[in-house]
Amino acid sequence: MTIRPELLKNIRTTEPYVPGEQPQEKVIKLNTNENPYPPAPGVEKVLRTMDTDRFRLYPDPTAGQLVHALAEFYGVDDSRVFVGVGSDDVLSMCFLTFFNSEKPVLFPDITYSFYKVWAQLYRIPYICPGLDEEFRIVREDYYQENGGIIFPNPNAPTAIYEELDFVEDILRHNPSSIVIVDEAYVDFAGKSAMELISEYDNLIVVQTFSKARSMAGMRIGYAVSNPELIRCLNDVKYSFNSYTMNQTAIRCGVEAVKDKEYFEAGVRKIVETREWAKKELAELGFVFPDSKANFIFARHPEYDAGVLFRALKENKIYVRHWDGGRIGQYLRITVGTPEEMKTLFDFLSEYMKK
Repeated sequence: MTIRPELLKNIRTTEPYVPGEQPQEKVIKLNTNENPYPPAPGVEKVLRTMDTDRFRLYPDPTAGQLVHALAEFYGVDDSRVFVGVGSDDVLSMCFLTFFNSEKPVLFPDITYSFYKVWAQLYRIPYICPGLDEEFRIVREDYYQENGGIIFPNPNAPTAIYEELDFVEDILRHNPSSIVIVDEAYVDFAGKSAMELISEYDNLIVVQTFSKARSMAGMRIGYAVSNPELIRCLNDVKYSFNSYTMNQTAIRCGVEAVKDKEYFEAGVRKIVETREWAKKELAELGFVFPDSKANFIFARHPEYDAGVLFRALKENKIYVRHWDGGRIGQYLRITVGTPEEMKTLFDFLSEYMKK
């Protein structure tokens, strides 16, 4: 049935975010930056012992246990922490809450593509300053008048990390703007902008349980900022959906945060595999920015990325490819287990001998 034009004119439309494929058959899955290792043992214990009778009750709308666990982990007051259903939910709430002037929001031209989707969905004007020839953010581009700034650190899909002096420079040049640093991959990189929270009242740092904490399927994200901005976020959340975090996610999240030793050991394993993977890819002739994430953004001067992507997929090895533009010849390769990465390298080595 075709919808009548008079109905269509009042329907909000946007070009949606396209997530990575989630194949149901057994494959080497290196396309969505998931962690190849299980979450902390305490998470499994929660799932085995949870009182299902409590499922008939609404969860705590404040997610107080999880907020408190995160506040303790970072050494801040509970009033500085906001949690949501994955960092996508948290970031979307930030767009809705803080980017409401007529001035354009600034974010890089090559970055997490959901930013543009939210800007369009919420009718927020935006400008996308271009990355330089080495795929780095040009800090001077963010000195212009704006209605807010957001960028990932490390950036995605480039995996490039900027040191804290870079973040602080942007904060100093934008005292009247909210600056959001999206740190989905920072645990694999270096210092977090959390260190700057007490110094800059316009800073919001967003992180996730999906990468370093191995809980992409549980959907937990959070923001840390000053209490006033966190209060504003909660006001919007409670006006939208008071019960965004389910009981299972709250309890599992608490257990994941408590096990710091397991978390740090998991990060070390991925970083070690990443550094080995860089050497293997370089020996195969790939070139790439220096990755500080749990993925590598690579191209091969002698092979078309689209052709390589399809060849890998036909052999049940999934990576991510964006067709066209400056990144059309790049593949984003998640760091998997050493065994998964060896399978990838063995295939590429044989493929390139043909």
